[in-house]
Amino acid sequence: MIVDAHNHVIPESMIAFLEKDADTFGVKTDTLGGVQRLVHREGFAYPMCGEFLYPAEKVRKLDERGFDKAVISPSPTLFFYRVPAERNVEFVRLLNEEIVRFVRSAPDRLIGMGTLPMQSPEASIAEIDYLVDHLGIRSVMIGTHIDGVQLADPSLRPVLKHAADRGVFILTHPYYFGSKPGLEPYYLTNLIGNPLDTTVMAAHLIFGGVMEEIPNLKICLSHGGGFAPYQVGRLVHGWNVRKEAKTVNTSPKELLKRFYFDTITHDPEALRYLIDFAGADHALLGTDIPFDMADLDPLGTLALADVSLEDRTRIIGGNALDLCATVNTRSLENVR
Repeated sequence: MIVDAHNHVIPESMIAFLEKDADTFGVKTDTLGGVQRLVHREGFAYPMCGEFLYPAEKVRKLDERGFDKAVISPSPTLFFYRVPAERNVEFVRLLNEEIVRFVRSAPDRLIGMGTLPMQSPEASIAEIDYLVDHLGIRSVMIGTHIDGVQLADPSLRPVLKHAADRGVFILTHPYYFGSKPGLEPYYLTNLIGNPLDTTVMAAHLIFGGVMEEIPNLKICLSHGGGFAPYQVGRLVHGWNVRKEAKTVNTSPKELLKRFYFDTITHDPEALRYLIDFAGADHALLGTDIPFDMADLDPLGTLALADVSLEDRTRIIGGNALDLCATVNTRSLENVR
């Protein structure tokens, strides 16, 4: 079973919702070169390809690429942590229900992953319960920070604790936020900025005590873990020699191994190292489709990484099914 565990959608109905309240969400559509785009007031825009919008096109592309299933998550461009909490709570509830409708079009091929209105911890806890108990979804994607507030912040810890207690898998994903001095040219805001955001988040979760305090937390680092797995020795050394970093009892290396990682490294040697570091039971096949930074041939990357057949079976689908498969497919009928 081949499962893409990192695959994005923007259900078509959500575009009308956003445009109806453009003053709040800062999103509009335009057309450039005959291609419809979604444009955000922060200055970034991207094409509204069919694979974002339509279940039939999503399934067609799965067939074309040889995937059996995909875990579909909202695009990270739909993290609206800066808007008033009550508006994002409304938006997230509708978005999660639209994810279920998307899945219901092909329940044998698609697995839903929801999201949370993280600027409201109380509402996020309630949304976790709604996802699990009403929609049957047991995975969510959230940002690497919440409008600049780190996930390790005490105000957000109850959300992580509740997700762990309910067995909800969390995929963390960087997103466009503020200026990044020195990274403006060459698309470095994404090439370096996104994996850097993931690395900073992981370090806060480690040194901030979250990974020790919530040992049953199932949390995944996008894009091969950012820079964290490849510079973990520096974290360990700092923990050994600097009092500022001596905040936890467990080695940062061991705490980093508690995370899950997708395979989106774009380099088989880096992927080979990542699997050796984290273990095949903590690696999930991913693409980041349909963005242009996607790995369109993750199976080819994995083949060049030269993993055993047993490990490959876990990575290409077994782990994703264990962590994300719908609790009860009948729950898909709870959204009409």
